[in-house]
Amino acid sequence: MQDEERLTQVQINIVNLIWSFDRAENQVNLLLVKRAEEPAQGMWSLPETFLGEDESADQGALRLVRDKIGLKLAAFHTEQLETFTAPRRVRAGQRVLSLAYMTFLPEMPPLDPGYGASDARWFSLQVLEDEYCFSNGSAKFRVAAAQNQRDYYQALGEYAATRPESLAFDHEWIIKIACLRIKNKLDYQPNILLTLGQTFTLKEARCVYAPFLKTTMEHIDNSNFKKTHGKLFEETGTVESRHRGRPANLYRLR
Repeated sequence: MQDEERLTQVQINIVNLIWSFDRAENQVNLLLVKRAEEPAQGMWSLPETFLGEDESADQGALRLVRDKIGLKLAAFHTEQLETFTAPRRVRAGQRVLSLAYMTFLPEMPPLDPGYGASDARWFSLQVLEDEYCFSNGSAKFRVAAAQNQRDYYQALGEYAATRPESLAFDHEWIIKIACLRIKNKLDYQPNILLTLGQTFTLKEARCVYAPFLKTTMEHIDNSNFKKTHGKLFEETGTVESRHRGRPANLYRLR
């Protein structure tokens, strides 16, 4: 009976890492929200929602995008990342399993915090001291420094609103796993390029690749990039340009 009672206390939620690309600033962005209620009130976190009674996890991830962004996306814009089940993910006395997804937005719509959040902002991906970092103005968060899951959760103390430099729950670890997943797939399935919309230039693609590779766009040679990654792209035309010189070619993912 005790085991059955413990099982009924386990909750399942959906965490969604929503990515976009700012063409004006040539920066990859991640959506973070400030929690309006406990637990972790006042802390920044990834958007999340509890799984609905009559929906699959995939449907829940897309619903979360509709609720937070107001966009109805096709399923191919979202992929499952991983399931996070560590007992110490949240405060003592709670057990929450998170099904983490990544969504690649083809545009940057205005943000509305929505239910359960007091603020919502795009945080740009940067590299600081060889670590992935996300910033918006004075707010700045690094991914988890631990190199493996065991070390991270052993060191994870109970969260508190007095830690403004930290994200809620284990979201620093989830974001780290997401960045590494994207980096490892750049050579064969770069779905992160869906943030560029239907077509993009090689320069824009290099701007997306650069932070995940912990380098700059200028350090990714355009000719070599085309040779090594050209099999992933299909040429669709050229950019309309009002300036002299050869217009840039446009590509899309194969």
